[in-house]
Amino acid sequence: MILINLSQQDFTITPGMRIAQMVIAPVTHCRFEDKLQLDMSDRGAGGFGSTGL
Repeated sequence: MILINLSQQDFTITPGMRIAQMVIAPVTHCRFEDKLQLDMSDRGAGGFGSTGL
């Protein structure tokens, strides 16, 4: 871990001091396929952004 102090004041890190956070997030692997033409669907018949309501 690299820490940078951007202030003009000295800062001392003492044992037990909390200096970092971590976010655990899933990583999804997927594969895309190129299509020359898309199949028609009920949703697609209404136009861009249409929900059919």
